[in-house]
Amino acid sequence: MTEKVAFLGLGVMGGNMAARLVKAGHDVTVFNRTAARAQEFVAMYGGREQPSAAEAARDAQLVLLCVGNDDHVRAVVLGPEGALAAMQPGALLVDHSTTSAELARELAREAAKRQVGMLDAPVSGGQHGAEQGTLTIMAGGQLEHFERAKPVFAAYAKHAQLLGPAGSGQLAKMVNQICIAGVLQGLAEGLHFAELAGLDAAAVVDVISKGAAQSWQMEHRHQAMLADHFDFGFAVDWMRKDLGFALAEARRNGARLPLTALVDQFYAEVQALGGGRWDTSSLIARLRCEPRH
Repeated sequence: MTEKVAFLGLGVMGGNMAARLVKAGHDVTVFNRTAARAQEFVAMYGGREQPSAAEAARDAQLVLLCVGNDDHVRAVVLGPEGALAAMQPGALLVDHSTTSAELARELAREAAKRQVGMLDAPVSGGQHGAEQGTLTIMAGGQLEHFERAKPVFAAYAKHAQLLGPAGSGQLAKMVNQICIAGVLQGLAEGLHFAELAGLDAAAVVDVISKGAAQSWQMEHRHQAMLADHFDFGFAVDWMRKDLGFALAEARRNGARLPLTALVDQFYAEVQALGGGRWDTSSLIARLRCEPRH
């Protein structure tokens, strides 16, 4: 079954997700704050583009968005030119951005006032997952809205799960980022140690990846770490934004996140090296810059 869909935000993630919706046969209208990007998308993939989020969302059954942060979400959803101003009762808003749980709950309340459904549904899997349609979706909201969205999610995700009421998807994404940060720091330290111990670090990875140390990050990021090549992937700036959400939520719920706070500081050091747009595997760069005793 195909749907009339609006997609707001055509960055690295959103552009690939929207492209897969077009390829799946959905009737797709797009909006991007940089209009040239929306025009390029239509020329390459098809669909239609509109000059505002409200115009893109006006007749859509589902309005999906994937943008950078809380302020960006508010800009395309709320206000006179935002999507909610034009959405019809019975439509469904799905936010694939990674935001605070507070914003997700706020959007759910605002959507309910207009008789519009709402899911906070951040994704994991990166650019490759968006291109290949293998993303994982963590959702918060009502079951009926989740079941309605699942056939659309199938265009770009291999797994989607409802985890609770509004905000639950964003909280789960915080767990995801906490776990990734710790694994990446451990991988960076392990490879750094291997290099200084005189080992062939690639050979070490080859053997330990067959055992209990194996992880997605080891498989997909060890080569970048060893090559000192980070001009790709999920940016440090975005990871610090995400970890900031987790640390702020922890201050509210009492969770103790000492490792997360430490790795967040390490990412700040990477930013100071000029690596704000580097991939998150660049944690190893700060180790190589430290004095050796």
